[in-house]
Amino acid sequence: MPLDIDDIMAEHADVLDGGEWAPPDCVARHRVAFVIPYRDRWGHLKSLLYYLIPVLKRQQIHFRMFVVEQFGNDTFNKGRIMNAAFREALKLFDFQCVTFHDVDLVPEDDRNMYSCADMPKHMSIGIDKFNYRLPYDGLVGGVLMFRTEHFQQVNGYSNMYWGWGAEDDDMTTRILHQGLRIYRPPSNIARYKMVKHDGRKVSEVSVRMKLLRSAARRSKMEGLNNIQYNLLYTHTEKLFTHFLVDIGHP
Repeated sequence: MPLDIDDIMAEHADVLDGGEWAPPDCVARHRVAFVIPYRDRWGHLKSLLYYLIPVLKRQQIHFRMFVVEQFGNDTFNKGRIMNAAFREALKLFDFQCVTFHDVDLVPEDDRNMYSCADMPKHMSIGIDKFNYRLPYDGLVGGVLMFRTEHFQQVNGYSNMYWGWGAEDDDMTTRILHQGLRIYRPPSNIARYKMVKHDGRKVSEVSVRMKLLRSAARRSKMEGLNNIQYNLLYTHTEKLFTHFLVDIGHP
C-alpha cells in the first residue's frame, strides 16, 4: 500500500513546519541539516521521510530537512543544486554539519549515527543492490556528511557534471586534496536499502573522465565559491523545506 503523506505528518506532529525537530527533554549534541536532491520521485521522498525521521528522533538529533529540486527538464546537475541548497539552508538553520542524502536510500540500522564526525563521513557503505559491499574504495556517493567548515574547505561539489554520475568521485578528490580523510562506520551497520527506480541519463564517459583528471586543479576555482543559481521559491512544508532552483542550461 502506498504511503500517505498525511499519515506521515500526523505521526510526526511534533516536527516544526519546514521539517525541523529537536529532542524535547535535552539539548542535542549536534544540529544537522539534511540536503536531499530531488526530481520526480515523490514516492521515494515519502519513503525516506517515513523511515529516516524516526531514526533521527531515536538518535536524539536536532535536524532540519531541505529538499532541493532543479527547475525545468534539462539534464540533471546534482552538484549544482546541492551547492545551492547548502547556501540557502545556511540562511535558515544554524547547523554544525550537513548530510547529503540520496532520496532512494533508506537506512536499515539505528546504530549508523547521523551525528557529526571529525572528518567527512560516508555513511552508505553497504547497499542491498550491491550486496552490501562498497563497489570501489573511493566511493562517497549515496549518503555523505560534512562538518559545515569542511564542506566550505573543499569548496563544495563541482558544478560541471551534467547528467548522473561522477560528481561524487570528484568530491573524493576534493576531500583528499584538502588533507582530509574519509571516515566510514563499520560495514555491518552502515547499511541501506535502495528503493527501486528507473535509470537516469548519465553523463558521457569521455566527459566524466576528462573532468575527473582535472578535479584537484579545479577544486579551488569552481564549486561552492562560484555557483550561479536563481532561487525561484522556498516552500515551507510540514516535514521539509522545499527549494526550487534555476541553475541554467548545460
